[in-house]
Amino acid sequence: MSATPLTALSDAFAAQVANAAPSVVSVHSHRSRSSGFAWKPGLIITADEALADEGEVAVTLPGGTRVPATIAGRDPSTDVALLRTEKNDLPPVALRAPQPRAGALVVAVGARSGTALAALGLVAASGSAWRSMRGGDIDSRIELDVRLRRQGEGSLVVDASGEAHGMAVFGPRRSVLVIPSATIERVARQLEAHGRVARGYLGLGLRPVRLDRDEGVGIMVMNVDAGGPGAKAGLHQGDIIQDWNGKPIASLASVLGALGPSSVGQKVALSFRRGGAVQAIDLVIGERPHT
Repeated sequence: MSATPLTALSDAFAAQVANAAPSVVSVHSHRSRSSGFAWKPGLIITADEALADEGEVAVTLPGGTRVPATIAGRDPSTDVALLRTEKNDLPPVALRAPQPRAGALVVAVGARSGTALAALGLVAASGSAWRSMRGGDIDSRIELDVRLRRQGEGSLVVDASGEAHGMAVFGPRRSVLVIPSATIERVARQLEAHGRVARGYLGLGLRPVRLDRDEGVGIMVMNVDAGGPGAKAGLHQGDIIQDWNGKPIASLASVLGALGPSSVGQKVALSFRRGGAVQAIDLVIGERPHT
């Protein structure tokens, strides 16, 4: 009896889960459990948001062996973290897949206690590059319609042909997004080399405020870091910034979103209010200190 199309599709996805499973690990950090996958020998990609901020890190390999790991670097702005482990014989994943089309079927392959954890879903949306709320540049916006378990965050997303499209992470309200292959490759190279991705730094504590009448939104300087870019430019606590490079401030999020890696060293022209008078300064964006 010949296989039906549905059986063939089922077999295709089961085969791709089996193919991906040897590269996928469980990630343990403090009380958090997630997934990750081999990027290079001894280097594991996982979701930064799923990593605890304290305590030891370990990975459980396919088959159940648990080994220690260290954090080689992390970038909260793109949700990419890089772990290092002495276990270097896991087959690395080839992250070269093109952007998937909306409507395509994909499977998120994670791990739980050394066994594969799979979730089948649909590409709900596939769009252009975007910037995360934390200022990270994501090469394409890929949203999945899939039920992802908490341990599945950091899963490898593959299609029926085995092409790896990126890493599954949780977005707003437990939606599932894919950090695409191009973003992972770009960020992971920086993490491997430097342990971090450079981020713009103003040295200011800011809060949005409503300006008079129909003048829109400003951002008030709540505190000024000594020696930071804002202090060097001459900003004071209580100043209200209203224009950024000649354009009105749209929101605090738009300012924070402008502080991506490419912003370090750039000069921005600011206009601000102090004691009822409007003044202007130039501020050179610094690099956020590494802590």
